[in-house]
Amino acid sequence: MKVKDITALIEEFAPLSIQEGWDNSGLCVGSPEDEVTSVLLGLDCTPELVDEAVECGADMIITHHPLIFSGLKKISPDDLTGAAVIKAIKAGISIYAAHTNADKVIAGVSGAMAAKLGLENVEILDEDGDGTGLGVVGDFPQPLSAEEAVALVKEKFGLKVMKTSRPIDGKISRVAMCGGSGGSLIKAAVASGAQLYISGDISYHNFFAREGFMIMDIGHYESEIEIVDILFSLLKKNFPTFAVRITQNIYSNPIFYF
Repeated sequence: MKVKDITALIEEFAPLSIQEGWDNSGLCVGSPEDEVTSVLLGLDCTPELVDEAVECGADMIITHHPLIFSGLKKISPDDLTGAAVIKAIKAGISIYAAHTNADKVIAGVSGAMAAKLGLENVEILDEDGDGTGLGVVGDFPQPLSAEEAVALVKEKFGLKVMKTSRPIDGKISRVAMCGGSGGSLIKAAVASGAQLYISGDISYHNFFAREGFMIMDIGHYESEIEIVDILFSLLKKNFPTFAVRITQNIYSNPIFYF
């Protein structure tokens, strides 16, 4: 099998053409013609992930976050990105990322968040006009109080802590969400009629939420990690005899909680 066979499948699920203009999804290292015998999946392409790929014999790495976001002026082993690039090239490992293109399909990152909470009537929050876009919005099967919503979100996302705006009075029935850094979609969440917006990387001033609207910051990593399982299932379903594995060190979150 070749790299292009695997990337074609992923891009059928999440076309590169829909990624955000600032993004760098796609093949970061390697050639579409490179042969692949085994794939390793993770959220972030760290030097440690490349080491793991070498150890387990994987010759392709697929992550959500791109290894290279913008042009590199130098490639040095003293830099985390440079170290990963050097290790991958030396080992003949191709590196591919499905980032905002996987965010913008309803079966991707934000859709997985909605599924965890059992939301109904789920649709794209900020549409591009072609059935794709950032975030989703949907309805709880039964309205919940703010306290009940906090408990549910912490349980389903495995959270010890989260940040929220002031809990609202009354019940929450409609919920908007966006995986990753979703502060830019707060206005869209309000416009959708949601009483609750769930995302990550929310800045301080955004927590001064309007009356009847509540914000939860569950963390960037925590909101996106489900995409690794989604990509794994996609590959295993279509290539059932092919060697695909998820990193044994899946917790690549650079943020520590004490």
